[in-house]
Amino acid sequence: MKQALVTGGTRGIGAGVARSLADAGWSVIAASASQSELDAFEPQDGLKVQLLDVTDQTSINDVFGELTGLKALVNCAGILLRGEEYDIDVFAKVLDVNLTGTMRCCLAAHPLLAEASGAIVNTASMLSTFGGPLVPAYSASKGGVAQLTKALAGRWAEDGIRVNAIAPGWIETEMTQGLREDPERTAGILARTPMKRWGKPEEVGALVQWLLSENASFVTGSIYPVDGGYLAM
Repeated sequence: MKQALVTGGTRGIGAGVARSLADAGWSVIAASASQSELDAFEPQDGLKVQLLDVTDQTSINDVFGELTGLKALVNCAGILLRGEEYDIDVFAKVLDVNLTGTMRCCLAAHPLLAEASGAIVNTASMLSTFGGPLVPAYSASKGGVAQLTKALAGRWAEDGIRVNAIAPGWIETEMTQGLREDPERTAGILARTPMKRWGKPEEVGALVQWLLSENASFVTGSIYPVDGGYLAM
């Protein structure tokens, strides 16, 4: 059974990805820095949870040092702190989780994935393409994730590792709950979205499944929007 590790895998998009991969027959490790999230996560065949802090190199070394046969890494760990991100310490914290945390995990997984001819899927965003005035750190981090994905794809192709990224739009998660409960903001978002609805985490998971499959064996260095057409408008 193929093994995948999903950071940020116990909530939101990460949980949708982890469950989608488990449903597709993968052995999945859903990792989180929050013990309470791990405790609350509903069990499922083919899926187990793991404490992992992507900002702590020791935590990363401990987790990846115990792994064997890793075929895929999906980096979904991320935070968004809106207006607080104009504080430089908060700005640095968001980048440490979203961007540097992604790089830490990619580096830790590299030897395992090279041995297995595996693949990485990073989580970029529609904000990799345009700015978010309320979220400067989140926007900067996700722009960085997109460029990091391309850089690693170019460097690690010779090791047999494919590196791609998803760029989710407006998805039904805890992160967007406040927006979804605001009729005016929801109306504006759906008016620009050709499919006129919010996306679901499992729809993002379906794209990740494909990117990790042999059907995508000649795909690397690409950023895939999953946004109902939002970026096209």
